[in-house]
Amino acid sequence: MKKLLAILLLTSTGALGLGPAAASSDKADLFVVVTSPDPQTQGMAMVLSLQAVQQGADVQMLLCGPGGDVALKGAPQTVLKPRDVTPQAMLTKLLGMGVKPNVCALYLPNNGKSPADLIEGVGVAKPPAIAAALLAEDTKLFTF
Repeated sequence: MKKLLAILLLTSTGALGLGPAAASSDKADLFVVVTSPDPQTQGMAMVLSLQAVQQGADVQMLLCGPGGDVALKGAPQTVLKPRDVTPQAMLTKLLGMGVKPNVCALYLPNNGKSPADLIEGVGVAKPPAIAAALLAEDTKLFTF
């Protein structure tokens, strides 16, 4: 009888999200920060982010400094081999996969730009939300 009660208790707390299953998710949290002006470095950040999403990770992306330029409408783009794709095209693909990239809060005002200058789907980071995401348990940080 005690075993049955223990099984019922464990099953019910797990179903309600109160047990150990609620403490961790099946997805890895990956936070990618892109600051490099180099198209190859930006491209590798996008390639690895795409792979992470395809493998089930929850990816958040912050584009800062020259890394933010990849999110600008009409910005010069470098086509990268071997797939003949630009970092911005890969960023657009990430948007289509549900990733919500943001430029850092300092990027637009310090470059004479506004949110209207960003490609559709890219937002402006809110520092409290970014700090919370970075401090979340099991978050892995990649910087490029």
